[in-house]
Amino acid sequence: MSKEDYIKAIKHPVFEIVSSAAAELNLETYVIGGYVRDFLLSRPYKKDIDFVAVGSGIELAMQVAQLIPGKPKVQIFKTYGTAMVRYLDNESRDKDIIDLEFVGARKESYSKDSRNPEVQTGTLQDDQNRRDFTINAMAISLNQKNYGALLDPFNGMDDLHNKIIKTPLDPDITFSDDPLRMMRAIRFATQLSFEIEKDSLDAIKRNAERIKIISSERIVDELHKILMTNKPSIGLKLLYDTNLLGFILPELTALSGVEQIKGQKHKDNFYHTLQVVDNISKTTDNLWLRWAALLHDIGKAPTKKFDKKVGWTFHGHEFIGSKMVKKIFRRLHMPLNEKMKYVEKIVALSSRPVILAENVTDSAVRRLVFDAGADIDDLMIHCEADITTKNKNRERQYQNNFKKVRLKIKEVEERDRVRNFQPPITGEMIMKTFNLKPCREIGVLKESIKDAILDGKISNDHDEAFAFMLKKGNELGLVKSKG
Repeated sequence: MSKEDYIKAIKHPVFEIVSSAAAELNLETYVIGGYVRDFLLSRPYKKDIDFVAVGSGIELAMQVAQLIPGKPKVQIFKTYGTAMVRYLDNESRDKDIIDLEFVGARKESYSKDSRNPEVQTGTLQDDQNRRDFTINAMAISLNQKNYGALLDPFNGMDDLHNKIIKTPLDPDITFSDDPLRMMRAIRFATQLSFEIEKDSLDAIKRNAERIKIISSERIVDELHKILMTNKPSIGLKLLYDTNLLGFILPELTALSGVEQIKGQKHKDNFYHTLQVVDNISKTTDNLWLRWAALLHDIGKAPTKKFDKKVGWTFHGHEFIGSKMVKKIFRRLHMPLNEKMKYVEKIVALSSRPVILAENVTDSAVRRLVFDAGADIDDLMIHCEADITTKNKNRERQYQNNFKKVRLKIKEVEERDRVRNFQPPITGEMIMKTFNLKPCREIGVLKESIKDAILDGKISNDHDEAFAFMLKKGNELGLVKSKG
């Protein structure tokens, strides 16, 4: 590429504003990092742009804000010597907000037990030295003397061309200083379909245990980005191969391997899981459904047994796995709210449609729809992704079976209205009918009515349910109130 090509990267008006502000302050200034990388890869431009100034990044941010119409507020982070300005992009069709992030060029030194460095003022080269990867260390000048020039001290352009993730300096030092960079290397390799250079990959393996000093929130943020790629298995396999996964999600690594007894062996549930996650990623961008796919078989390791008559069994792995979800979310400081409950539900019900597919009855479908509620469609998406057989005939048979289940679900829903239904007889009605105070019999009657509707003995109708309640109440020895 020529200098003219790099100037195309900074043709947006915001770069002229930053360049003008830098000139007024007599500050050497460059756009650096992800924006430059993605431009050179012809990827959609990022909604955040990093600038480095040889001097005060905060002072530059304040000057830039003065030149932007409306003079937006400057967010200052004194601890890190950085600042951010939010810029309304009137050039974009949707008037996007671009975060302009400014930092003073610096050099860093780390202590063994923290990823937070001690920072000193430095040169542009010092700042490029501290960058995580060669492809993120490239900078384009915004200075009048060499406007649009590319500064690439580590041959990042070559690594972009060769699709290589590589650290600028000694990878052992890079990863030991800030172990989150190991996760970032894997995430970039997954997002960009790049390979991690051998020395850097080996250094991740040597330094994997250092991930323990990184906060769960930052680890999960990288996991989310890996899970939201087109093919998450690339990153998950790299996490496994470098031993990082064992420190982050040991419940997954416990699934790896194939055991054989008396000529009978089970499939490798770890690699099966990777395939399921890839499959579901083709059909949904729902992060939490992808998490459910990742965790759907975690109960198989603790429930694995060998039975002489039937071979390998994993009885109750769905129930056990759903209970493990909360422990994982709590350990990783993930949300213990409806998102977690959603993942728990999908894991708990993950095998129900599979079993149902072999004998599609109205009663079983009603119960499935009732239990899955609003998430029934997502559950079916998961089950279809769970087909990983390499036998084309068997795959076709499974898909056809699930089509039958989907048709039956639609039919039952239209007729019986059981998705998220509430039985037409409430506890208050039961108390009033039989002149009862709160007691066990009320719960027994409510459960009996619900089961009768789901089993198709009565329809989801008030009058039928009321008549059924009177009959069951009589069997329990309850007397109808005369009032």
